[in-house]
Amino acid sequence: MLELNKVLLLLSVLALVALAQGSITRGRSDRSRRMDLNLFTDVQTTGVTEWTSWFNIDHPGGNGDYERLEAIRFYYRERVCTRPMAMEARTTDWVSAADTGEVVHSSLEKGFWCINKEQPNGRVCSNYHVRFQCPPEQSYWTTWSEWGPCSTTVCNDVGIQVRQRKCVNTQPMPLLLVPACQGRHSERRECSNPPCTAEWGPWGQWGSCSVTCGGGRRIRRRTCIRTSLTVQCSGRPGEIQKCGKSPCPAKCQRMCIEGSPNDDCSLCVCDSHVVVGEVRSVTGVPVARASVVLASQPKIILARTNAKGQFRLTGVCSSSSTLISIRKEKFAPVTVSTFSNTTGLSWVQAVLKSAEKPYIVKHPEDKVRYAGGRVLLCCKAMGLPSPDKYYWYHNGSLLDRKIYKYEEDLVLRDLKPEQSGQYYCKTSSPAGSIKSSPSFLTVIAKGSPACNSTPETHLIRLPMDCAQPGTKSQYYNAGRCPHNKCAGSLDFDMRCRDGNTFCCGVQNMETRMIDCGSYSLPIRAVTQCGCQKCVQPTVLVRGRVVSADSNEPLRFGHIYIGKERVGTTGYQGSFSLEITHDTQRLVINFVDPTEKFIDTPKVFVFDKKGGSIYHDVKVMRKQIPIDINAAEANSINLGEIHGEDPIGQLVIPPNSFHKDNGEIYEGTVKASVTFIDPRNITTAAATPGDLNFVDDEGDMLPLRTYGMFSVDFRDETNKEVLGAGAVQVLLDTQHVKMQEHIPKMKLWSLNPDTGIWEEESDFSYTTETTGGHGRSKREERTFLIGNMEIRERRLFNLDVPENRRCYVKVRAYMSDKFLPSEQLEGVVITLINLEPKPGYSSNPRAWGRFDSVITGANGACLPAFCDALRPDAYTAYVTAMMGGEELEAAPSSPKMNPNIIGVSQPYLDKLDYQRSDHDDPALKKTAFRINLAKPNQNNFDETNGPIYPYRNLLGCENAPVDANHFRFFRVEKDKYEYNVVPFEETDLTTWTGDYLSWWPNPQEFRACYIKVKIHGQKEVMVRSKNLGGTHRETKGNLYGIRDIRSTRDMREANTSAACVEFKCSGMLFDQAQVDRSLISIMPQGNCRRISTNSLLQEYLIKHPPVAQNNESYAFTMLAPVDPLGHNYGIYTVTDQNPKVAKEIAIGRCFDGTSDGFSREMKTDYGVALTFNCPERKINRESLFQRLQTNPAQTLSQMARDMRESEGLQVQRSPARIVAYPSEQQGRTQSRRVSSSTRRRTPMRTQQRQ
Repeated sequence: MLELNKVLLLLSVLALVALAQGSITRGRSDRSRRMDLNLFTDVQTTGVTEWTSWFNIDHPGGNGDYERLEAIRFYYRERVCTRPMAMEARTTDWVSAADTGEVVHSSLEKGFWCINKEQPNGRVCSNYHVRFQCPPEQSYWTTWSEWGPCSTTVCNDVGIQVRQRKCVNTQPMPLLLVPACQGRHSERRECSNPPCTAEWGPWGQWGSCSVTCGGGRRIRRRTCIRTSLTVQCSGRPGEIQKCGKSPCPAKCQRMCIEGSPNDDCSLCVCDSHVVVGEVRSVTGVPVARASVVLASQPKIILARTNAKGQFRLTGVCSSSSTLISIRKEKFAPVTVSTFSNTTGLSWVQAVLKSAEKPYIVKHPEDKVRYAGGRVLLCCKAMGLPSPDKYYWYHNGSLLDRKIYKYEEDLVLRDLKPEQSGQYYCKTSSPAGSIKSSPSFLTVIAKGSPACNSTPETHLIRLPMDCAQPGTKSQYYNAGRCPHNKCAGSLDFDMRCRDGNTFCCGVQNMETRMIDCGSYSLPIRAVTQCGCQKCVQPTVLVRGRVVSADSNEPLRFGHIYIGKERVGTTGYQGSFSLEITHDTQRLVINFVDPTEKFIDTPKVFVFDKKGGSIYHDVKVMRKQIPIDINAAEANSINLGEIHGEDPIGQLVIPPNSFHKDNGEIYEGTVKASVTFIDPRNITTAAATPGDLNFVDDEGDMLPLRTYGMFSVDFRDETNKEVLGAGAVQVLLDTQHVKMQEHIPKMKLWSLNPDTGIWEEESDFSYTTETTGGHGRSKREERTFLIGNMEIRERRLFNLDVPENRRCYVKVRAYMSDKFLPSEQLEGVVITLINLEPKPGYSSNPRAWGRFDSVITGANGACLPAFCDALRPDAYTAYVTAMMGGEELEAAPSSPKMNPNIIGVSQPYLDKLDYQRSDHDDPALKKTAFRINLAKPNQNNFDETNGPIYPYRNLLGCENAPVDANHFRFFRVEKDKYEYNVVPFEETDLTTWTGDYLSWWPNPQEFRACYIKVKIHGQKEVMVRSKNLGGTHRETKGNLYGIRDIRSTRDMREANTSAACVEFKCSGMLFDQAQVDRSLISIMPQGNCRRISTNSLLQEYLIKHPPVAQNNESYAFTMLAPVDPLGHNYGIYTVTDQNPKVAKEIAIGRCFDGTSDGFSREMKTDYGVALTFNCPERKINRESLFQRLQTNPAQTLSQMARDMRESEGLQVQRSPARIVAYPSEQQGRTQSRRVSSSTRRRTPMRTQQRQ
């Protein structure tokens, strides 16, 4: 039987091959004819052939449309078979080539093409795409390889050459059932090497002469080319020739068109010619002490500019345009050409721009590749002058430029697994250096899976009334796929950013039923993971901009990213920005067009997993301008706090102000200097930038501030902005409590485009006699003096680079149970470094730094200053916010509990943890304060967190959940959400495309709420049960459950209300058909529906089908498709982030309006349903209640019952058993029998007997 199968299979294959040859012959018969139907050859419809996908690699612009087979194979590699037997072509409008009326050409070897000039009536070729049909043969030989090398390498010897071919099987059949290829897989032939030879090669060029005059020699050489070491060339390998026989001249031979050679004959000079020039800054201010050189001789300084920015050069010829370079520290060098006239005078004008340190505009991105592949990592930096050197590092080691031949971009070929790791670039210019953000390259070995198909454990919390029999567990393992990228099928792998990114995601799910005892709960569990295209969620940054002093909103403020204006704040100061996925550092500048607030650049943290991060932005109100005389010396205090001395002064010499054109300004100046005083903790949130600077190695390091100030000088008449030169900044050293900071103090200015502070100048000491605040006599005080010029930048800082740095581990949880599975991601944790008063007491005096970090799957690590010798040298104030809502910190009173705080003893006592309400219960509970004691690595108790050394960031980020950490939790009690298809709203990449997904679209989230009013003395739980209503795939199937406890209306007695989320109606994930969800609203308890919103009821009737509402304890409806408003008691909000959509909808529901927001429940407005939920009356008291109300009588009765029971046991006989069935039957008919009756029944039975 097996032999017969082989014969039949062979016959079928031969028939298919014959049919394919015939179709190919017909396809090649006429290359220039118009196509018949859609195919160039007959379509093979039998056998095991299949069509490829459609290809369109060219457009009809230019000479025509060329779909070349060679180009298709280049871009799509093995997606086209080696020997296609047929081809089909259609236009992109799906018109067959034969129906277009165009002249086209085809070839199964070359492909398809259409030439514009061949078309009748001046037509232009259509845009075609093509596909190919693979041959039906199951086994065939590949083409012969090239002949291999001869087996012998010895000259005048004979050897063997081999070439090979492979038998290819196109079908996934068992090996024995596939007919083998006929013939040999290899061939051999004899080869021989020529006789051994040794010959001289051609002579090389003559070398340069040893002298230019007076006689010398030059040499030329040749090489012996031989095929064996046994033979030699005859003759000499080199020749020598005399040269330079002309006598040496007595003087320089340089030919000058104008002037004469200089002493060393290096250039021409014109003693009678003068070059004059002027150098100014961008603001028009003369630049003094700038170096002037010739571009051809950059090391020889010819002149320096004077105080007016002018210079004069003599002896420079002007016969042609002369290039002159001008340089000065902190400015970008510039090269200009001279302008000449016939009077022997040339002049130049130059404008110097302030030097800008390099900053990265394109960072390398994470990539995943298979071994043997290739990858491109890109890096791009900007600055003044432009960065000219790039360096690439792998795991911290510099890559050899000679081996990898890189510049801005790094190309790695033939990848190996050991090349996995961290890559980053470093770029430098004369102004400084900068490092890019690190990227991670993963190289997967051949044969290794890119994605583990077995799901990870993922516990889903079940409803409170669902306890699984046997285990009584309220958690179920639904499984999830790991959050890692994998190597997918890229259309082109040499892009800076891969066109498609692939992630490990859900490949298969199955529906399971969870036994909850009294009912069953469906769930879609992950059974298999696989590599697929990543979900690309929208990344948003939202917030509100208000003043730091009174929370006045920045209305209609301009928002800039770099030089580009990207948005405007709203009337209430709100803003929302969508961030591109390649953004690494987000710097946003808020500008007030009314000039009421200072311009404030902010560096925002954001969540790359998608979603919206809320930022509460504070800006400083500008100081009221004062009038000063530009012709006089002026001083302005920095830091005005009642009862305290100023931190410093701004000293402006006379005649220092100038206009944009450089003209000295004389007149009255409106001067506004706004100081951000670190002694006032409320100003910490208004800090511009993120208090970081870049060192000479390109690393970003933190600063500790002693104050920042913004300057605004304007012309009194036309409000023109004025600059100022030679300004001095004085810092009073009495405010520097850490003496080691004084010699390291520097003056910095903020780059508004990068958010990075750049050094302006150092400080020097001076001593002045001054009268302090409230002093009756004058005293000597020490000041630090720094010099600066006020040009383009207007924000300055008095800062110290601090090297005593640590990281603080903080986690956020869903509740105060602090379960590891309920950690919150996307929470903004903020840490403010505080400086204690002299003596380092526990009461903070001034803040020195402000940092924010977003929690991930393993919490957050916040940078902070710390000290190893003095635990309280630095303290920190820590808060947490999620979507505009403040989270609560773990309590520290009435007793410190290490298990709740998350830090073990004795380290907890050393850190002195205190929540904000520790001493005053009336204060908010949303922050905690700690001492930043650097951990002692020799003390085991301090090596497990929550403070980590600065160089152990990896240990902090990868710390296990049971390691020490500080905790915040969300105060959200009696709320529960269950989705049949699990989804984490804090990580949008966990979205799964399924018909039963609660959110059908990962790019747009629509939240729907219904407001339910409750009449009753107590709050009650309200549940929404959400089923598929009209869609054929979901009808009758559960989407999810929502439980929420009603919130008391503080203005009305015995009234509460609940804002209950329900599944919105609309398109499902396939965007094919609308499903009107079937919603059931059920208060839990003794509740009865007493009214329904009339507008809602009318809408439901007019939009059938109408759900039946026969039960008074619940309400059922098919959810509205339209976004109804508060008049219907329905609240619908659509947003690109689910958390934001829900927060806005809940705020409107509480407020009872369609555009308001409230956290106080208002039950009089916008209600959809009203239920009456009275308390149940207790008919019979329990034993515990009787003991509380009448303990003596209850105990006496219990004693009598015990005595009667003992007597009954002594006198009991078998005859008395017959009385029990009748009594039990009576009890079934009437369940409510008093305890006294039950106790007397045995006694009466005994008496009758």
